[in-house]
Amino acid sequence: MRKWYVPLTIAGLGGLGAFLLSESGRGVLRWMGRYVRFNSQGILEWDETAEAELHRIQAALSTLADSLQPRTETSR
Repeated sequence: MRKWYVPLTIAGLGGLGAFLLSESGRGVLRWMGRYVRFNSQGILEWDETAEAELHRIQAALSTLADSLQPRTETSR
């Protein structure tokens, strides 16, 4: 399966490039440009929410990692 990674990646990127160069692909890019320009506040709010969630996940993982640390003889 490993020998197919590079050819499939190149074919996928080539297909994506061909789509973006087509008329419908350019229409999608124009729509995305308008969407980002008019909805930038929503994107910023999502960014802040995602960052807070990532910090919460990091704190939970740190707590989990601390609880999984091997206990020494003095802590028993």
